[in-house]
Amino acid sequence: MATTASVPVSSDQGKYGRYEIKKSFQRNLVRGMLISFAIHAVVIGSYYVPQLFGDDEDDVPMVKVHMMKYSDLGPPPSISQVATPPSVAVQAMTKPTVGVPVPVPDAEVSPEQTIATQQELSSTPSPGLEEFTEDGNVQITQDIQIDEDPEMDAFIPYEKGPEIVKKVTPKYPEMALRAGLEGTVWVKILVDKDGKPKKAVVIKSTVEIFNDAAVEAAMQFIFTPAVMNNGAVRVWVAMPFRFQLKDAQSS
Repeated sequence: MATTASVPVSSDQGKYGRYEIKKSFQRNLVRGMLISFAIHAVVIGSYYVPQLFGDDEDDVPMVKVHMMKYSDLGPPPSISQVATPPSVAVQAMTKPTVGVPVPVPDAEVSPEQTIATQQELSSTPSPGLEEFTEDGNVQITQDIQIDEDPEMDAFIPYEKGPEIVKKVTPKYPEMALRAGLEGTVWVKILVDKDGKPKKAVVIKSTVEIFNDAAVEAAMQFIFTPAVMNNGAVRVWVAMPFRFQLKDAQSS
């Protein structure tokens, strides 16, 4: 008869079974979830908590205080004197007289009177252009054309520009000569249809003491007039006038 030998089981091997492992797994799972939740709470709190307190500080309104001196304040208003508004004179309204029809008796109305058409009105010369001769005839004169000076910065087209015929050296101011001053003055000259300067304007100057001398010399220049469509036109010409001590001493 065969005999079976029993193997002793140690106390350590019998300590952990299915129930113990399942119980320890649940306990470790709960611990892991609590630790994970705590870590997430710390991370999220470290991001939002500073912003929460920082927004409160940013929302505080800033108040600017401007300090004024007592001398900056004006005089206080008077209590005894009260300013009364000025009186405004209102003129009486008059009835309009233009466009008001006036009744005319039938005896004064001419049956042959007609109203002029637009063509007849356009062919009628303008008032102020007719002159009566000795025999009573009407003489129509030409229209009066006003030739205005062009603006200094206006664009003026021309086929041939003005050329200098006579050049005048400006007189060196005595005060600038004693002080040893030098400078340049740019002058814009309006050349008339006859080639003579009509106007001179200083547009730039390094030393203002030379302005009058430059304008005086510019008005003595003589040019050939600018030409456009076989006719003379007024144009602006810019010219520099340089004041140098060596030129004044040599002259």
